[in-house]
Parts: sequence; structure tokens; C-alpha cells
Amino acid sequence: MAAPRCPPFPFLVLALLALSTPALLRADAGGEPSKTYIFRVDHSAKPSVFPTHAHWYTSAAFASSSPAAAPLEPLHVYGTVFHGFSASVPASRAEELRRHPAVLAAFEDRVRQLHTTRSPQFMGLRARLGLWSLSDYGSDVIVGVLDTGVWPERRSLSDRNLPPVPSRWRGGCDAGPVFPASSCNRKLVGARFFGQGHGAHYGAAAVSSSSNGSAGEYMSPRDADGHGTHTATTAAGSVAYEASMEGYAPGVAKGVAPKARVAAYKVCWKGAGCMDSDILAGFDRAVADGVDVISVSIGGGGGVTAPFYLDPIAIGAYGAVSRGVFVATSAGNEGPTSMSVTNVAPWLATVGAGTIDRNFPAEIVLGDGRRLSGVSLYSGKPLANSSLPLYYPGRTGGISASLCMENSIDPSLVKGKVVVCDRGSSPRVAKGMVVKEAGGAAMVLTNGEANGEGLVGDAHVLPACAVGEKEGDALKAYAANASNPTATISFGGTVVGVKPAPVVASFSARGPNGLVPEILKPDFIAPGVNILAAWTGATGPTGLDGDARRTEFNILSGTSMACPHASGAAALLRSAHPGWSPAAIRSALMTTAGVTDNRGGAVGDEAEPGRAATPFDYGAGHIALGKALDPGLVYDAGEEDYVAFMCSIGYEPNAIEVVTHKPVSCPAASTAGAASGSDLNYPSISVVLRGGNQSRTVTRTATNVGAQASATYTARVQMAPGSGVSVSVKPEKLVFSPAAKKQSYAVTVTAPSAQAAAAPVHGYLVWSDGGGHDVRSPIVVTWLQPM
Repeated sequence: MAAPRCPPFPFLVLALLALSTPALLRADAGGEPSKTYIFRVDHSAKPSVFPTHAHWYTSAAFASSSPAAAPLEPLHVYGTVFHGFSASVPASRAEELRRHPAVLAAFEDRVRQLHTTRSPQFMGLRARLGLWSLSDYGSDVIVGVLDTGVWPERRSLSDRNLPPVPSRWRGGCDAGPVFPASSCNRKLVGARFFGQGHGAHYGAAAVSSSSNGSAGEYMSPRDADGHGTHTATTAAGSVAYEASMEGYAPGVAKGVAPKARVAAYKVCWKGAGCMDSDILAGFDRAVADGVDVISVSIGGGGGVTAPFYLDPIAIGAYGAVSRGVFVATSAGNEGPTSMSVTNVAPWLATVGAGTIDRNFPAEIVLGDGRRLSGVSLYSGKPLANSSLPLYYPGRTGGISASLCMENSIDPSLVKGKVVVCDRGSSPRVAKGMVVKEAGGAAMVLTNGEANGEGLVGDAHVLPACAVGEKEGDALKAYAANASNPTATISFGGTVVGVKPAPVVASFSARGPNGLVPEILKPDFIAPGVNILAAWTGATGPTGLDGDARRTEFNILSGTSMACPHASGAAALLRSAHPGWSPAAIRSALMTTAGVTDNRGGAVGDEAEPGRAATPFDYGAGHIALGKALDPGLVYDAGEEDYVAFMCSIGYEPNAIEVVTHKPVSCPAASTAGAASGSDLNYPSISVVLRGGNQSRTVTRTATNVGAQASATYTARVQMAPGSGVSVSVKPEKLVFSPAAKKQSYAVTVTAPSAQAAAAPVHGYLVWSDGGGHDVRSPIVVTWLQPM
């Protein structure tokens, strides 16, 4: 089946309706309900009589196509990475505005979700050595974090011993309820919030009730959720001694770039997700303020990916990258399902999640003496009894009871017992609260087929642990067949030096890229399992309303946690190599990434223990910052390359202009860059053989950034044995000199016709100079049949 391509451009307004979360409908004076739309406007069409675009958008002149219509009241006016505005209007008005000669596109606002001490060292960073030393820990770099805001009082946001804020910084600190402007400092250099889209979607009451935290939220940059504080300090948290989450993961907490500055842009709201219009406003402001890196742990789910010209994250990120700002995004948490990766635009760094060599073991001891292994972050009183009755509600209570959903289990059946709950449909920690409120003494959370053996720790409100699918099946079989099943749980604290690591996290979203299979996504993986970082003071470590605990740090898992590791890494590289483009930084991270674990074996897949992961799981591999500082060669790309790429995959010029903000001529662009999606100068190589075509040639251009201006690199290719696929490289040697810093080569992939329906084939190309530089690119070959 052919990969999805862009829908016809005239259907811009309707194309996202199937993807949208239903908004609260508000009626205008005529009774027609309103929704929020984002309008892309040709900024050059503004009449000179108007001093600003905002004046034009709200004028009668802009509404001239509908003279009787009331003036527009924009929620946001965009002018940096995107030109236009968002407004809440009836569908009929949106259609009128779409026909305005200056309006290039309109699409409905939609909700996106967040992709929810030791990890810097695990990526190869060492104190006073290498990248940390050469970059001064990122002190001159500003990382913008689009998330749920920030809790400024945390030690991880202290500006102690930091030099003055870089003079180029143009940002500010938005004051609001319990967030005075003095909350910012030399570490937290900026903090802003964007709630207009949120308020329009959920109604004015949602905004007003959030004004002072009385509804669990703040109409200010203050973080009521915790996610934003965690991601910001993962990327760039200051050094904080004696850190832990209630005793777990004790040690010194610090971000990947511990001296980098943080600018927080609150575009997501507790329990309400993130509106596209607010996300786009966050991008717009962050770039205008002068950030160097943007970290976005936000996205769609399940691989549902809109065309780039309908995707505000892709649009906003393009505007940022075109101005030299590196953008890292999370790949999503819908793994291990194939084709679940999101945020797949080629100008983004798309980050999957892997484990680190730290774990929090727990053990279940059954009445028959068997011991089952699990994980837990429970830190309260241990179970008083060595053996308690074991009960599985799913035996008699149906699916809701098996999942321990709210009001689904009978207190008389679970009181004082160890309760077995299946994972799914509700948050893991919420199941523990259900069991506790029903009188249960403890809980065991069991994985099903969807999660396999992938485990993450949770700070449960009662003694509880999680087990994999196999252990869970054994536990439920024992509960069903034993005449008097009993169990207890013991907790093992923190264990380091765990092997194997890294392993691709079971939840980490996987390729192939469902929108453009010629671009391999994710790009790489970074630590994303059981990550310690600072936490909000507004809620407990579970985030549940009934959790009265408060902690300075929390331990979370998700590609949301992996993304800021990449953002911090990019900050260090930007500081060490200020002349590198965003594409060059991403290339350095990709071509030096590792594909072996700490035992020397192939990186595995947590979802299928014993199976070696593939580039569809980890992209180029796991970030290795000890090598990324000096990658030898990089694959650079800029605006012309991305325009040529969009032309090559069939986008019309007016659709491309929505992304680029500039007029586009596809024939001219195609002659200057990519002739097909595979020809974009990307660090990975994904070749798609369509129909009867069994051979394909792609080109790449490498730039020498090594210390030696004169260098010779030799190609080495290895494909999976027995695949029948041959790969040739011409030329087989690249010779660089002070006068020839760039060299191009061609890669030809040939497969026998009998493999037209074969499974994907993986391999790699390595350019080596014999002096320590091994520039590695994964190769993926897939076959697609015409529809």
C-alpha cells in the first residue's frame, strides 16, 4: 500500500476535522456555534495605511468580503515563524475568511497531548572533560521549552554562579497569579503563558477559574502539572545536591546542559492538553525572544500525522529552524505499534526513548514460594504482613474491574488484599488510588500484550509494583487456581549498573514514517525511562488530586523525557560549535549514535526481550555525546533543500508557502535539491522501492567539520545477511581539502524482483577516516505496491 500523501490543497479547512478533538461549541449572536481556526495570511498584502498586521486583521477593510460581519477579535496574532492569526468564529465566517484574497490557508484548532541524575553520564558526558568542558556546560545558550510552565523556586532553576544573561536575549517574564516578574533570574531568563486557545476551546469559565490556582491551575507561567518543570530541568537544570524522589535515585541532579538558560513557554494546561493555536504562539514568541534551542514534548498520537502544511508544530518548527533554532520533538508513546511515530517533519529532530542502566526493582513473593520480578517507586511504609490474600477482580467483575477503573471493584472483595489490576484505559497511578479507596492493601499492575515486558516505575499511593506480561499471566493463573492464593511485595530501592542498557522502551513510538517513508523516523533515542528531574509544588508525584505528598523531584518515563535530553545535547553542541546549523547538529547526534548496549551486544527491544531493535525502533541509535562533539562529517541542509523535498513529495507551491512563508516555484526548487524524498541530504538513508522498480539511487553531500581540513574517508556498507539486497557507493572514497570541504556521493540499492513483497531490510553505511571518525548512516529498504 502506498504511503499517505497530502490531500488536495483546496480542502485545507476540512482535512483535520477527522483528527480534531471536539471543541466546546459557542454560539455567536446569530445562534451559529463557533470554533477556533488558525488563518495563514500573506503578510505582504497588508495595506500600508495600517501600522501593524494586528490593526489590519481587526479592521473593517479585512472583513470587506463580509461587510455586515463584526470585526474580528484575534486570539493570537503571529508574525515570526508564521504569519496570520487565530480566532474563534462560526464555520460560515471561517469559510468567508478562507476566500479572502490574502488568506492562504485556514485550519481548525485541535488539542494535542504531552508525551509523558544519571542520564547525562549514560549519554557519555563527563565532568570537566569533553563536551561539557568545551561548551562551558552550555552557559551561553538559551533553551526554550514549550510545555506546562515552570516552578521557579526549585533548586534546579537556581542561578547561583551563572554569568549575566546573554545580551542578545530579548525575552521577558510575564507576571501573573503567584508568579511575579521577579520569578525569573539568570537561569530562568524568560517565562510566558498562552491560554487564549485554551480558553476559546474550553470556555471562558476555564480561564477565569484558573486565575489563582483555585481550580488546580494558574493563569500565569507557573506549572500546576509538573511536566514542564520536569522537561525544562532535564534539558538544562542546574546542579542540585542530595536530590532524590523520596529516597529513589539519590545523588546529584543536573540537566544535560546544566549552565544553559531556560525560557519557559506555557502552552499546555493541566488535564486539558495543548491547543495548536497556543503552541504556534509559543513558537512565534520563543523565536522572537531569541532562543537557540526549542524543546517540544508534545504531539499527536498513534501515528496520526497531518501533512506538514496542516501541522502547526511542523510549521512553527520550520520557521524556527529557518532562523537557526534547533527544534527537538518527542516521537510519541504509542509504541511498540508499527508506524506510530509522530512529529516526522525532516527539519525536526524526532526523539524516541531508551532505558538507562538504573532500575527500581520490586519483588512479589507468592504463597507457593515463587518470586516474580517487577519495578516500583513506592516509598511509604512496607507491608506489615508477610503474606496477604491475593485477588484478581477480572475473574468475576468484567473488563472494567480487571482494569481497576473508578467505581468498578467491590470493596468487600478487595479489603485487606493484594489486588491485581490490568494495565490500560486509565493512568497506572489512578488504578492504585482506586484500589486504596476500596480498601485494598496493595496492588500489582500487570502488562498485557500491548506493553509486553516494558516496565516503568510509579510513585504509587499504596504498596504497589508493575510486572511484565509473562509475570502477570503467571500471577493471574496462580490467583485463579490456588485454593488460598497469597502474596506480598518487597521493594529493592535503587540499583545502578543494570545490563543490558540501553534498550528501546516498549512505549517509544516506532517507524516507519507513515507520512513520508523516505525519511526515517525517529531520528535517534535518548534516555526516557525512569528519569529524575525537578517537579512542581502544586501536586504530588502521581499528579492525582488525592495525592497530598509534595516532592522536589519526580521520576517520570516517556518520550517527553527523552526529548529534553536531545534539547540539552543540542545546547551543548551549539555552544561548542556556534556556526553549525540545526541540521548539522542533528547530523552529529545521528551519525555518532550507538547501536550496541553496555554488554557489547545489539541494542534490544524492551517489548520483545531477546530481539535486536532496528532503525524503525531507534533511528540512527542512542545518543552518544562523547562522540558527537567531533563527528568528522555532517550532512547539512537548509531552506532550499526542504522546499525541494516538499516539491518532490507532491506538495503544491501554495501548500508549501503555508510552511515557508515565501513564494515557491517547484520546478526551480527541484533542480536545486531533492529529486525525490530519498534525496534530501539526510543523515539516514531510507529507500522505498515502488511497484516493479527494484533499483534506486540516492545522493548525499558530506561536509568535513573535523580538525583536519585534509582528510580521506572510505566507505563500508553492511546489509542484513541473506537479504538479497546489494548496495554500492560511488565514489568509495571522499577526499577533503581546505578548498574542497564538501563532497557528494551516490548510493545505489538493488534488490531482486522476487522481493517485491518482502519485509524491510536494514543495514548501514559508514565513512571512516582511519583516525577515529566513523560516520554512520542507517540504511532501510522497503517495498510499496501501487494502490
